[in-house]
Amino acid sequence: MFSITKEEINEHCQIVNPEVFEHYAKEGRSLLLVAGHYNNWELAAVACDLQTTHTAVGIYSPLANPYFDKKLHTSRSKYGMELLPKKQVKTFFINNTHRLINFMFGADQSPSNAANAYWTTFLHQDTAVAYGTEKYAVEYNYPVVFGRINKLRRGYYTMDFTVLEDQPAGTSFGEISEKHTRALEQQILAQPEYWLWTHKRWKRKRPAAASL
Repeated sequence: MFSITKEEINEHCQIVNPEVFEHYAKEGRSLLLVAGHYNNWELAAVACDLQTTHTAVGIYSPLANPYFDKKLHTSRSKYGMELLPKKQVKTFFINNTHRLINFMFGADQSPSNAANAYWTTFLHQDTAVAYGTEKYAVEYNYPVVFGRINKLRRGYYTMDFTVLEDQPAGTSFGEISEKHTRALEQQILAQPEYWLWTHKRWKRKRPAAASL
């Protein structure tokens, strides 16, 4: 990502069905894209911004080292994708309702607070699911789309989209969180070798008061 060109991005990662985004662009609706740390998610995120109608906004935790934080920020955003620190998410949503934005959430991101998470089973483990995707989808009624990153061969990928929920405001508690958790789980079970198994997905322990 430090040196790749736009042309190389579009060659190495192709969006299969951009019409999903085009449909919501015609309706004037932003959306929430949920995906996992699966295959080359960094490349797919940038390709998504270049090949779809919506501006991609990646939500991230800034690195403690200022030098490396700046380097990664530059590599990810040099072709238009915007990076949004976690602490600024609420304000950003409020101030950008007039734009067509693809808010990118990690389906397998470990939440910072186990007590405020949605708890379910994932790969046969009690798992804390970050509730932000469902919270903002319901609050703004933005459609939730799952992004599946597929490997063709070394260095070449495709990404396709599945609409998990078109009208989030009408869903019940936990419904959206379950949908994107199950979607990622199915992808991992099909080809487990492409998931980032090292990112400490189960570092949170379920509080006694938290039910599954």
